[in-house]
Amino acid sequence: MLLSVQRVEHLTAYRLRLTFSDGLTKEVDFSRHWDALFGPIFQPLRDPHFFAQVSLPSESETIEWPNGADLAAEYLYEIGSPVTATEQTVALR
Repeated sequence: MLLSVQRVEHLTAYRLRLTFSDGLTKEVDFSRHWDALFGPIFQPLRDPHFFAQVSLPSESETIEWPNGADLAAEYLYEIGSPVTATEQTVALR
């Protein structure tokens, strides 16, 4: 099964909540992964205002930013922390 991001929610400066095609929801704190995200394409993401411009284009299987930066859904899944059912319920209110 090909993994894809189905929903993205910007939580705080560098945190996203992502729902994947297998039904799991995970939170990713990008500030913990800057060492792996280097180079000119990822540098603008360190600006919290630019980071907040994350989107999930309808023709895409993953998130991206206005400069074309994107990350494989599998990588996001790997670095994400599972959200408990309670946290998901609270977030939906």
